Amino acid sequence: SQGYIPVVSTVALGEQGDTNRYNINADTAAAKIAVALGAEKFVQLTNVPGVLRDINDPASLIKRIDHVAIPSMIATGVISSGMIPKIECCVEALKGGVPRTHIIDGRVPHALLIEMFSDRGVGTMLT
Repeated sequence: SQGYIPVVSTVALGEQGDTNRYNINADTAAAKIAVALGAEKFVQLTNVPGVLRDINDPASLIKRIDHVAIPSMIATGVISSGMIPKIECCVEALKGGVPRTHIIDGRVPHALLIEMFSDRGVGTMLT
């Protein structure tokens, strides 16, 4: 509201007196920040088009997923490996009050602008 854009590093120090540095999962941190700020959208940029029915077929993009379907999609392998933690962060944001979450391909030129300012969308939206 004051015109600032926060830049957050996901490296943290340990407990008091602990000088170790810890790499905090950036997706997890981003979801928690989105909830804390009362964000309208939570967007994750990645190197795939979004959630795919077939990981070898970019045309199998699933445009929209109701979060209620997530457990069965994980159980059947539609959502697997590295996509699982991204989806879990989206669900955490949804449960925390963020109305819509998105996983979009950061390699697509202007992907974030298209997702934010058009009704076309470029990835997977979770509600």
